[in-house]
Amino acid sequence: MTVLLALVVGFLAARALLLASVDVLAAPVLQRENFRGVHLPTAVGLLIVAAVLAVDGGRVAAGAFGAGDPAPAPARVLVLVAVLGFGCLGFVDDLLATGTDRGFRGHLRALARGRVTTGFLKLAGGGALALVLAVAAHGDTGGRPFVDAAVIALAANLANLFDRAPGRTTKYALLLYIPVGIVCGTAAAGVATAVVMGAAMGLLPGDLRERYMLGDTGANVIGAVLGLAVVLETAPETRIVVAAVLLVANLLSEVVSFSRVIERVPPLRAFDRLGRGREGDA
Repeated sequence: MTVLLALVVGFLAARALLLASVDVLAAPVLQRENFRGVHLPTAVGLLIVAAVLAVDGGRVAAGAFGAGDPAPAPARVLVLVAVLGFGCLGFVDDLLATGTDRGFRGHLRALARGRVTTGFLKLAGGGALALVLAVAAHGDTGGRPFVDAAVIALAANLANLFDRAPGRTTKYALLLYIPVGIVCGTAAAGVATAVVMGAAMGLLPGDLRERYMLGDTGANVIGAVLGLAVVLETAPETRIVVAAVLLVANLLSEVVSFSRVIERVPPLRAFDRLGRGREGDA
């Protein structure tokens, strides 16, 4: 499967699942207020997880009948594990989060008071899963797995931090996907990542028009998969630089509002508003 075909298949799978999930998205348990106070279903990023499962399952089934590779490449398996694991952690946070604890400091303060937040579970679980993925990708050699784990976990968290306005996470992720996709090329990691990004593109129109929200479920998956692609297909020196940049960005979020920065910089503001429609638009 080529990268372009993987993008298209991921897109179509997400669109088909979206059309078939109208009743599920109307469930009261998913309803939340967005940044404008509009009630919308959240955690729709779960459809990205479902789309990836459907595509990979279909590929394996086709391979069993001689229409492709019967056994998925290791990189594809790692991407699938990342999608499932980070999607599950995000889904728990979307459904069960309470209170106003935000950011590293907020979750650590709550922990110091004897209260474990779903956000802390997401951060801690994401860090542990990222370490497992890092070791599975390149083995346990010195401190390298911790750097690689930081790339995956911090990318996932940064995507969550951007999920404060319609379509924002997906749009910025697609920009970052361009160099990542070029580096990955047609390798197994590149094809697997393309399916995820294609599925995210399939959900983008409704996200922009405030029909639903990806939630941490979707943002977590998108960020983690991009981070994992970097880990799988770039040199150790590159991963160290990427980890440092992601760490700085995550720490800046504790003292700087990304939304305010975007609103004050005209090009960023224009890109952020690109494609948005009013609630209820077709």
